Amino acid sequence: MLDVLFKIKNSPAHTQMCFCFSLQCVGEENWVDSRTIYIGHKEPPPGTEAFIQQRFPDNRIVSSKYTFWNFIPKNMFEQFRRVANFYFLIIFLVQLIIDTPTSPITSGLPLFFVITVTAIKQGYEDWLRHKADNSVNQCPVHVVQHGKVVRKQSRKLRVGDVVLVKEDETFPCDLILLSTSRDDGTCYVTTASLDGESSHKTYYAVQDTKAHSTEEEVDSIHATIECEQPQPDLYKFVGRINIYMDNEAVARPLGSENLLLRGATLKNTEFIYAVAIYTGMETKMALNYQSKSQKRSAVEKSMNSYLVVYLCILISKALINTALKYVWQADPNRDEPWYNDRTETERQRHIVIRAFTDFLAFMVLFNYIIPVSMYVTVEMQKFLGSYFIMWDDEIFDEESEINSVEYVFTDKTGTLTENNMEFIECCVDGHVYVPHAICNGQLMPGAAGMDMIDTSPGPEARVHEELFFRALCLCHTVQVKEEETVDGIKHGIHQGKSTSFYISSSPDEVALVEGMKRLGFTYLRLKDSHMEILNREDEIERFELLEVLTFDSVRRRMSVIVRASTGELYLFCKGADSSIFPRIISGKVDQVKARVEHNAVEGLRTLCVAYRPLTPEQYQEVCHLLNGAKLALQDRDKRLAEAYDIIEKDLILLGATAVEDRLQEKAADTIESLHKAGMKVWVLTGDKMETAAATCYASKLFHRNTQILELTTKRTEEQSLHDVLFDLSRTVLRQHGNMTRDTFSGCVCDCTDYGLIIDGATLSAVMRPTQEDSNSGNYKEIFLEICRNCSAVLCCRMAPLQKAQIVKLIKTSEEHPITLAVGDGANDVSMILEAHVGIGIMGKEGRQAVRNSDYAIPKFKHLKKMLLVHGHYYYIRISELVQYFFYKNVCFIFPQFLYQFFCGFSQQPLYDTAYLTLYNISFTSLPILLYSLIEQHINMDILKKDPSLYRDIAKNSLLRWPIFIYWTVLGVYDAIVMFFGAYFLFDNTTFTSNGQMFGNWTFGTLVFTVLVFTVTFKLALDTHYWTWINHFVIWGSLIFFVVFSLLWGGIIWPFLNYQRMYYVFMQMLSSGPAWLSIILLITASLLPDVVKKVICRAMWPTTTERIQVSAYTYIPPRLRGF
Repeated sequence: MLDVLFKIKNSPAHTQMCFCFSLQCVGEENWVDSRTIYIGHKEPPPGTEAFIQQRFPDNRIVSSKYTFWNFIPKNMFEQFRRVANFYFLIIFLVQLIIDTPTSPITSGLPLFFVITVTAIKQGYEDWLRHKADNSVNQCPVHVVQHGKVVRKQSRKLRVGDVVLVKEDETFPCDLILLSTSRDDGTCYVTTASLDGESSHKTYYAVQDTKAHSTEEEVDSIHATIECEQPQPDLYKFVGRINIYMDNEAVARPLGSENLLLRGATLKNTEFIYAVAIYTGMETKMALNYQSKSQKRSAVEKSMNSYLVVYLCILISKALINTALKYVWQADPNRDEPWYNDRTETERQRHIVIRAFTDFLAFMVLFNYIIPVSMYVTVEMQKFLGSYFIMWDDEIFDEESEINSVEYVFTDKTGTLTENNMEFIECCVDGHVYVPHAICNGQLMPGAAGMDMIDTSPGPEARVHEELFFRALCLCHTVQVKEEETVDGIKHGIHQGKSTSFYISSSPDEVALVEGMKRLGFTYLRLKDSHMEILNREDEIERFELLEVLTFDSVRRRMSVIVRASTGELYLFCKGADSSIFPRIISGKVDQVKARVEHNAVEGLRTLCVAYRPLTPEQYQEVCHLLNGAKLALQDRDKRLAEAYDIIEKDLILLGATAVEDRLQEKAADTIESLHKAGMKVWVLTGDKMETAAATCYASKLFHRNTQILELTTKRTEEQSLHDVLFDLSRTVLRQHGNMTRDTFSGCVCDCTDYGLIIDGATLSAVMRPTQEDSNSGNYKEIFLEICRNCSAVLCCRMAPLQKAQIVKLIKTSEEHPITLAVGDGANDVSMILEAHVGIGIMGKEGRQAVRNSDYAIPKFKHLKKMLLVHGHYYYIRISELVQYFFYKNVCFIFPQFLYQFFCGFSQQPLYDTAYLTLYNISFTSLPILLYSLIEQHINMDILKKDPSLYRDIAKNSLLRWPIFIYWTVLGVYDAIVMFFGAYFLFDNTTFTSNGQMFGNWTFGTLVFTVLVFTVTFKLALDTHYWTWINHFVIWGSLIFFVVFSLLWGGIIWPFLNYQRMYYVFMQMLSSGPAWLSIILLITASLLPDVVKKVICRAMWPTTTERIQVSAYTYIPPRLRGF
């Protein structure tokens, strides 16, 4: 349909058709989901096509969330969407509407504090975004108008404007390259700000406009561009340009090689002219602003579960007290006294309304059992804790949980290995050539001369040898960059003596081209569409580059079509053995295949090289096929893939190469430590099985005694998938039949160690069984059962989407384990986003993985410290924080519940309003916050040396229901001791030395004093790492409480309409029995927990507790703190 539309649009009758079928013409672009851009806003010539000016957004970038007018309503709406905030808002409103026992200030003040602090933080962050937007939007750009260059602000740029960009300037929007300062119409660009790739990429001007190098010439261009609507994929673009010459339109294809993206920088090119096609929020960079999906941690899920339990407890308390109040008042002698003015009025109201009002009043009275301040403290702990991790030079970006990880999924190339390629050897027709070590374009020390093995090929083989070397010098996308100055003098390539170096987005290609240089064939440059090579005889050979069939991860190969100076046409192709061998029709396949398999077992990366001579007629067919695919606006990628498949066939095998990607420093030690910590490590890679397996042995993922189970295409060709799965299942279950599923998680035992290898094709069959296999059982469950019983799993030949599928399969399995994915390239982004915790390594494949991760680390070895140290500390701290908050709130509010049995369920508060308000805000908040930031229950070095300690926090062990119940019961016990201890101790001693009687506020103050000291001492007992800061905060909080109470009760405050606390605290402290009671009750409250800890540590110590004892014995005093 597109071709038909294109012909119609370029026919003279098109204009007449517009009048007859105007609706169709107007909607024409919608049919193909494309847009038409008029370069320089010029109308097309009469008789070619209708001029339909479309409206596009301006070039303003808006990353801010709020405006001055909508900040308050929008921010309030977002904050009150949180359940805890909304709950306390309801409580506050209830206190305002009905007569409640506590002041609205007790709920309103903490809520106001939380909302205000959050609003200020978010407002400040948005102000910074506004500031950044303004600096970008007001940046000057140069635009060609009427043959002259004018300056305007970036925000005023429009689609269709022709822009002049100079060297080292950033592109202001997405542009189509029209011409450059280079004669060949190319320019070099770095896209570090988009994908982190610092290598220079080559982009190409439109063939028919590349000669227009001045403002006047560019302004004379008369053309329109048809392209797809904006979409976020940085590497995909489909379009075509119609250039009008003498009222005739010439169509040329446009692809990603013509598209310059906003945020990229022009390099090594004096200037370029380009036309704006996507502006503002429609640029690809802006479309990639979309935030990542929110990952909920296990800790957060536990908090929400506990919150539901406490909400049920709160409702139960309110219902019980409401019912008991009416039972109490059913006796006329116990009804409210006659002097209560509201009694008669309330009696006239319907009992349902009265009961509901009382229920709400009790809800308000007990609502402090829900710790709203816990959410604030957790957020502050994450925010402040991120700085502790950022101060560790090895780790960046704290956004997610790193505790309780059970499965680690890792990429191989660039993650376990260096992605620092070293050319090892090449094999041509069975003859092996080994130059001295070449590492990423740099000669290794002592690499002088040439060392070649088996250098006695015959005459025919000699021709193949030179053809092989030429193929590797031509089949690549390497650029030659000249060093601008050496000792103050400009240098370049001269007679083959070069001070230049090779750059490419692929380290493999640089290693191969440098390897060929050591073997006598030097790639010099690409100039005027001709590639120049210096051969062994120091002669320069020129090949015209006709077509480049670019590499993609599906084909796993790339090709070039070149014309030699003799006029011969060649297609040179290189790629993975699995994608080359099936297309070979001649050549020494067996010898080359044997060498490839040998190198793969050694852990080397192998590529096969082949060629195909082309006749002029065949080349014309190829051109027709490629041009037809390139001009398509719809399904261009699919049509190109089909064209490549037809062209890259009937190949003649030349040979193969071997490149080594060395294992990263301490990668093996890290994997071994993760295994000891109880984690299962899976390697997910796109490499061939033999290479990946060799890397797994080197990195100690597999050991020499590991029994390897294969679930590969090769085996499923011999047996059905159903039979292979059940054979493997029987094998592993026979060994592990008596072991529980939890034991499988990282078990280190004397039994047979299994390792599983699966490839991408077999995984697809497992995930989506065919119709005939659909009745053969659930393959996923069998596959999962096999994996659970294997100590390590290698998934090779994986596509990026399959990596994510594997992570999701484990993540959503019955046990719901915590998963972590680590990778360094764009192909790892999908699994990083899918896992609970995503870690990006700042490698050579760009920074897309880092940009989409929760954490960033420089090397794989830093994963050990991140999980075993920071992850361990984080979990210990946050679990104590959560449990402690619920504990201290139970201690706080349960005496209030008990007090109702002694005050006729009259909703009388036990504590003063000031104590109710400040308990969670001031008196008890700072010690636990500090604990959650600096607690180190075990020394950092011990955690790194003994990975098995990580097992103590596995599977969210410290936030399980039994421990939660223990903390809650402990809180209830302490509350009972505090309340009834104070009640019985003062039953017969209710007078002070001067004969004054203790009242209800003195009783409540006594309970509250015991409460504050008890919960603070409880935290002090749980603290292992003491510094002067701990002492200052813990004892300072208690001193602050005492000083506040003295001031609050020692002064008559004029702004209060009551003075019920006047002299209460001093009166209590003037009593000797009160002092004795405080000491006894604190001791009685803490004693059971201390006894329990002593007994458990003596009888059933955990690994952590044993280490703590030995560490305290052997660590020097200076490391013990106080």
